[in-house]
Amino acid sequence: MTQPPYPQPDPAGGRPTPPPPPAGWPAPQQPGQGWPAPQQPAPGGWGAPYQQPAPGWPAVPPAYPFGAGPAQPPPTTKRIPEDLPFVVRPSLGKRALTLGLVTLVVGLVIACPIGLAASSEGGGAGLLFIIPVVLLFFAVPVGLQLWLVSSGGPVLALGPAGLWIKTRPTRGQAIWLPWEAIDRIYLRRWALEKMLCVKPRDPRVGSGLGAFTALDSGMQQAFFGTGFTATVNHADRGEDEIMRAVVGYAAGRCRVG
Repeated sequence: MTQPPYPQPDPAGGRPTPPPPPAGWPAPQQPGQGWPAPQQPAPGGWGAPYQQPAPGWPAVPPAYPFGAGPAQPPPTTKRIPEDLPFVVRPSLGKRALTLGLVTLVVGLVIACPIGLAASSEGGGAGLLFIIPVVLLFFAVPVGLQLWLVSSGGPVLALGPAGLWIKTRPTRGQAIWLPWEAIDRIYLRRWALEKMLCVKPRDPRVGSGLGAFTALDSGMQQAFFGTGFTATVNHADRGEDEIMRAVVGYAAGRCRVG
């Protein structure tokens, strides 16, 4: 009589003994040849610890200083702090000299025709009163700009981790950019201004800072290619000194030039 296909009861009265697996098949509860073993869950209900990516895949980008990353906007402040190693402030004397010369040239251009008209036979001395009115018309916005520049605080501050730079050319609002978040730093001139321009890697940086900031940033984007700029020809430090500090603190983490 042949052996039945089902398991036989244990003579001792226990549970039936399962038949042995056929040759070439893995034993129960054991991983097969070439298959990975099941991973045990980490204690406490947490997932397995993060493992390094396979070769050829990019690593997770490093965290930004101050907790700012791609999903979190960088810190902003109403005024650039002055506790960093290298701080650049606006030069009121240089700015006043430039604006004063511009006002004088404009005044002379307007005064010469008025003076010729007043000295002619049909003219009168009353035309000469137009000259101070025109100069006053130009002096008021010049004085306002000087006040805005002088009351806005520093224009740039550098440190080993990154830099503070203004988001608006006149007021003191500024943004913190780590060196790793900066794509390029370069100089660009437009009219009477020579600016240090900071271009972030993420073009969304600086958005959501208000309507006036968006307007100023759009105008600077058209002239300088970025909304983050700092003057170098109207600053209390020279252009060469500022660029040496930028190159030194950046330490190759972003392009300069």
